[in-house]
This record gives sequence, structure tokens and C-alpha cells, in this order.
Amino acid sequence: MSSSTSPQESVRRQNLGALLRYIHVRGATSRAELTSRLGLNRSTIGALTADLATAGLVDEGVPHETGRAGRPSIVVRPRSSRVYGYALSLELDRLRAARVGLGGKVLDGRTAERPPGPDPAPTIAALAGFVADMQRTAPTDAVLVGSGLAVSTSVRHHLGWADETIESELAHGLAALRPRLGPSAGPFLGGIADLAALAEHTRGAATGADNVIYLHGDAGISAGIIAGGRRITGYGGHGGEVGHMVVNPSGRLCGCGSRGCWETEIGERALLHLAGRPVPTPGAAVTAAVHAARSGDPDASAAVAHAADWLGFGVANLVNIFNPTVVVFGGTLRELYLTGADHVHNRLFTMALPACRAHVALHTPQLGDDAPLVGAAELAFESLLSDPLFAGRP
Repeated sequence: MSSSTSPQESVRRQNLGALLRYIHVRGATSRAELTSRLGLNRSTIGALTADLATAGLVDEGVPHETGRAGRPSIVVRPRSSRVYGYALSLELDRLRAARVGLGGKVLDGRTAERPPGPDPAPTIAALAGFVADMQRTAPTDAVLVGSGLAVSTSVRHHLGWADETIESELAHGLAALRPRLGPSAGPFLGGIADLAALAEHTRGAATGADNVIYLHGDAGISAGIIAGGRRITGYGGHGGEVGHMVVNPSGRLCGCGSRGCWETEIGERALLHLAGRPVPTPGAAVTAAVHAARSGDPDASAAVAHAADWLGFGVANLVNIFNPTVVVFGGTLRELYLTGADHVHNRLFTMALPACRAHVALHTPQLGDDAPLVGAAELAFESLLSDPLFAGRP
């Protein structure tokens, strides 16, 4: 935004952003509701929606039959088919990509196993190939506003790929699309847990909660933290490494070099080791072990009980520190929580301060495995939502 922008124009841009963001999150909304929720008068709402419609960002029309007497309020809808971004997810065992329309509607998607080996080039090429393939099916008059990428912490640590390498290689791989993207289009990177937290906070299990912890399990354990409605990502985006919170100083040696990290008690390898099972494809083996515990397998049952108890131990500490109103268990921790919820609640009741535990709700992801992709899409749309008509779009 130019420093010479007048105060009136600055307010107008802010209002445009607030209105488009509301429609992006809530979907089709009547002008009457927008007037009430945004605190603006009807004529202002009418002018703003007209500007957004002229820009091709929204459509306006009469609602479906309401059953009420009187003239119905005009409904404003996001133009999901015309305005879109790309959401990508780089996980330890797989790659995913989606073309997501304004309003959060998934328009197209791709999934494949991650290419093996330590070289990031084949992985980046596969992600770029997904995007190029989906781009061929996109309407020619549609507007591409950006891209976001969710990266597993396990990829960062186990493969040693630096964010800067991933970002620069992916930007190079998407270079053919950049003339259509504009100057602030990414790709924007975030951790899987961080972006899943953003997604669940925006559209899922934590909607309306300003203090949220999303715990994600795969080969490691990470957290997405939202405090006061804002993401806490730490310096360089590497915050939330709760898997390396030491909970048992006399416990197992961790891959990070420390001993007794939370990951060594609740992580995939720890659970499968206790259950006497091998460690094949990430995620699937944990689900199998949890299902075996539910079926009465004694070794699996003991392993799940042990891990769930330590899950509750760590959650109680996080609740005392951050005082969230919602904790969400994603990835491999979803199944562990669902099976061992009694152990988790018992630890929370005995360890968390009454003032902190009284209001906290424990959930699994409403958006399921798609939460990181949905969060990556939110990164892709952020510059547009912040300044809808002046975001450098073509």
C-alpha cells in the first residue's frame, strides 16, 4: 500500500479486505448479515460488494427461497471457480496438491508417494508437475493468486532439507506460472502442524477459539500454536517443536541427541517398539497397532496405554503453559487419543491447573488429513484477502 494513500482510501481497502475475508471464511452471506457483522451501513456494504463483484471476486444474487415475507437481502458469494490458489503438502511418505478456490472449495487434487532418497529435486519436480497438470484443467479466464506449502517437521529433520532450499527450488519449479501470479504469490511455507492449526482455527474444530494447540504426529511430534488469535511460529518458522520437550530425563535416547524427549514416549517408533511391531510406512503401522489394541491384543494394548499416558502428561504441561481453549490431535495422534482418551483426561485432571483445565476442550481434526492443505491454501490467499483490489494481481 502506497504511503501516499489517503485516509479514506486506506479505510476503504481495509473494509474491502474484511468483507472479502468474511465471505471467504463463511461462504455465501447476505448483505444484511455483512452489515450487522462488519458494523458498516447498508450503502457502504453495497458499494464494497459492487467493487468486489466488478473485480470478479464475488457474485451477488437473490437467495434461495427463505420462507419469509418481504424482500430478501441480496446474497454475496465467493467466485470459487474463478479465483484460486495452489495448496501443497510435503510429507515424509507422500506428496499432495490441490487447486483451491476462494471460499476454501477444493477444485482439483493430486496425491502420490514421495520419491525416495535424500535429494529434494525429484520431490520438487513432482510437486511442480502436480501444479502444471492441474493448471491445464483450470479455466482460461480464472485468476491464480498464489501458492502455499505445508512441510512436515520429519522432512526437515530426517532428511535435513532446509526451508530455503525447498522454497527456492519450488519457486524455480513453478517459474512457468509466475507471470500469472503477481509479485506476492509465494510459495509460502509453513509447518504441517502450524498450517493445520490455522485451518482448524479458520474452518474446523477450533473455529471461534483464539487459543489453540494442534498436535501432529508422524515420525515426529510437532505443534501448531495459536495464541490470542495469532499463530506463534517462532524465529524462522521453527517453533512448536514440542516433540523435543524433555518429559522423562531417564528415558530413551532421542534422535536429536537428548534423552527422554516427548517423542520417545508417544512417537511412532516408541509405540511400535512397545507393541512389538516393525516400523514400515509412517502412519499406517500406528493405525494397525491401535486397532489391534482395540481388539484386545495385550502387547498393543499396553503400548497404547503407555503412550496415551505420556500423551496426557505432555498435554497437561502445554495446557499449563499456553492455557488454550482447544487442543486438537492430528496425524498418528488422532488414533492414539481416540483409543487412550481416558489416560489423557486423567493426566490432564491430575496435572493441569484447575484454572487452565476447566475450559479446555480436546478434539480430533474436523478437516481430517486435509487440514494442512487447507492451511496452505490460506497462505496462498492471504495477500488477496489483505488487500483485495491492490494485491498486485494481473
